[in-house]
Amino acid sequence: MRIKNVYFLILLATLWGPSFLFIKIAVGEIPPVMLAALRIGIAGLILNTLLILKGRRLSIEKSFWKKTFIAGFFAQAVPFVLINWGEQYVDSSLASILNGLMPLFTIIFAHFMIVEEKLTRNKLGGVFLGFIGLIILVVPSISKGVEGSLAGIIAITFASVSYGIGLSYIRKHFAKTPSFQAPAAQLLSVSIYLVPLAFLFHPDFSLFSIGYQAVGSLMVLAFFGTAIAFIVYFKLIEQSSAGYASLVTYLMPIYGVILGIVFLDERVSLWTILGAALILVGIRLTKRVERRKAIEPRIDVALFSKFR
Repeated sequence: MRIKNVYFLILLATLWGPSFLFIKIAVGEIPPVMLAALRIGIAGLILNTLLILKGRRLSIEKSFWKKTFIAGFFAQAVPFVLINWGEQYVDSSLASILNGLMPLFTIIFAHFMIVEEKLTRNKLGGVFLGFIGLIILVVPSISKGVEGSLAGIIAITFASVSYGIGLSYIRKHFAKTPSFQAPAAQLLSVSIYLVPLAFLFHPDFSLFSIGYQAVGSLMVLAFFGTAIAFIVYFKLIEQSSAGYASLVTYLMPIYGVILGIVFLDERVSLWTILGAALILVGIRLTKRVERRKAIEPRIDVALFSKFR
C-alpha cells in the first residue's frame, strides 16, 4: 500500500470529519430529504462545471449510466437521507459509532462482490480493532449520557449498510473510471431524481426562510464534504480497496477530539489515547494485509522467471 493512500485517507477524514456537526446544525432548519438533495445538487453542479472547464465529457453509454444510478442510490442518496433524518433523534457521538459500522459492512459486501477483496482473518481483525477504538474514543461522551431513539439508530445503521453496498459496487465497476468523472456523474444522476422529489415533499421550502448558520452549514457540506471529498474518495478507491477506503470513518472522530483540544481547551484523557491508538493499529493491520497482497504477484513472477 503506497504512502500516498494514507495521505488520501487522512485528507478524506479531514473533509468528512466535521460533517456530523454541520448536519446537526443544518437539519434543524432544513428537512432531511431537502438537505440531502441540496447538498448533492450543489456538489454535482460544482463538479460538472469543473469537468466542462477541463474540457472533459461524461460517457454516453447506457451501461455506464445504469451503473452510475445504482452506485449513486446506495452511496449517496440513501445514506445521506437516512443520516440526516437519524441525526434529528440521535446524538452525534452515537451517530459516529453507528457510522463506524460501515467498514464492517463494506468488507462483508466486498467479499461477495469483488474477487480480489476476499475476507481474511487479519482484515476482519483490523476492522474490529478499529471499531473498538472508535467506541473507546467516544467513552467520555457516552459517560455523560447519550440520547437516541430506536428509529434514529436503525436509520443510521441502515445508512452504514447502504454505504457498504455502494462502496463495494463503486470499487467493482468504477475503479478504472477517471476519478473526476465518476463522482461528477453519480452526483448528477442522484440530483436528477432527488431534487424534484425533495421539492415535491416540501413545496413551500425556501432557502431565504432559513438562518445563515444553516445556509453556511449546507455550503460547507456541499463543497468540502461532498464535491471535494468525493474526488478524494474515488481516487482512494481506485488506488486501494473498498475496505481500506471505508476505514476513514474511524479517523473522523479523532478530528473531533483534536478540534476540542485546540479550540475548546479540552483535555486529553487516557480513553482518548487508547481509542486513537487502537484505531491507528487497526488501520495499520488492514494496510499491511493489502500491501502483502500487492507484493505477492511480483514474487510469483520473479520465481517463475528463474525456472524458465
